[in-house]
Amino acid sequence: MKLLYEAWLSNRLYDWGVAAAFLIGVWLALIVVRIGATRVLRSAALRGSAAHYAITAGKVLDATWISLLLPLGLYAAASAVELPPKLDRGIDAIVVVALLLQTALWINCAITTWLSRLIEKRRGVDSEAVTILALLKFMAHVVIWTFALLLILNHLNFNITALVTGLGVGGVAVALAIQNILGDLFASLSIVLDKPFVIGDFIVVGDCMGAVEHIGLKTTRLRSLGGELIVFSNADLLKSRIRNYKRMYERRVEFTINISYDTPLDKLRDIPYMLREAVEAQKQVRFDRSHFKAYGESSLVFEVVYYVLSADFNVYMDIQQAINILIFRRFANEEINFAYPARTLYFRKNASSGEERHLTLAGELI
Repeated sequence: MKLLYEAWLSNRLYDWGVAAAFLIGVWLALIVVRIGATRVLRSAALRGSAAHYAITAGKVLDATWISLLLPLGLYAAASAVELPPKLDRGIDAIVVVALLLQTALWINCAITTWLSRLIEKRRGVDSEAVTILALLKFMAHVVIWTFALLLILNHLNFNITALVTGLGVGGVAVALAIQNILGDLFASLSIVLDKPFVIGDFIVVGDCMGAVEHIGLKTTRLRSLGGELIVFSNADLLKSRIRNYKRMYERRVEFTINISYDTPLDKLRDIPYMLREAVEAQKQVRFDRSHFKAYGESSLVFEVVYYVLSADFNVYMDIQQAINILIFRRFANEEINFAYPARTLYFRKNASSGEERHLTLAGELI
């Protein structure tokens, strides 16, 4: 208050009137320039090949805070009057801090707009790039505002070296207190850099499965087949075994066919070739083998192995369905019977009648 009283006595009322006019005039002029430039950029964004540059510039200009323009008017007003040195230095500090904050806002908005546009271009096309750009966007915010804060403190004559040293010592204590959060943070960096999965991949973790919907700094979210959202801690996720079905180039399929024991030998020899023909009749498959595998308890077991040249589960199911229908039709034409669980019970010879009987039970054994 003493400084303001000294400043009041050092200048005439006319000088204070001129200073007030400078303050309001410069501030209003800057607001008018901001509004006019915004309108020009918006009209330029509607035409021309460089419209996206005009859009970016318009968004950067929209990040201009009117309150941060007021110190510039205050600086112009201070030039019209005589002020004590301390008060003059205080006004200079306010102006520099306002300019630093406004510059940080402009840079932050420009980088955010640029990265957001890149993310939208690659969304649904390049999931890996989307994940990396989202992390870069967050890191850009942290770097810009940390740098701006250090510049402001340095201009206000704070000892930045001591501050950084203190932050380093305090950071160790904080790191010990929030080591679980830091573990998730470093795990997210590992996910982004190593890319075991990206947004859009279908993964299985333990008994949970779903499509990766979001990779954050602490958690990763999956959208399950049932529609619910499954949230994993990044650190716990990397400790688990992850199956990434999106990275699967082809699918190995193995299935068995159970044939009745009363099948004639000549037809038994032809069954592997019938199964092979059913598989090779499909598109997007590569046949591997077909064999009479084993003697089962109530059936002859044949095994078929082939590869689906697509990772799409629906494609695999369509192919398997077509193979099953062809096999059923072929076996019906050849009068080859599928086996079902059965048991044959043998009874001892009746001592009085001398008869020996046996009974076959089909289906569930009673």
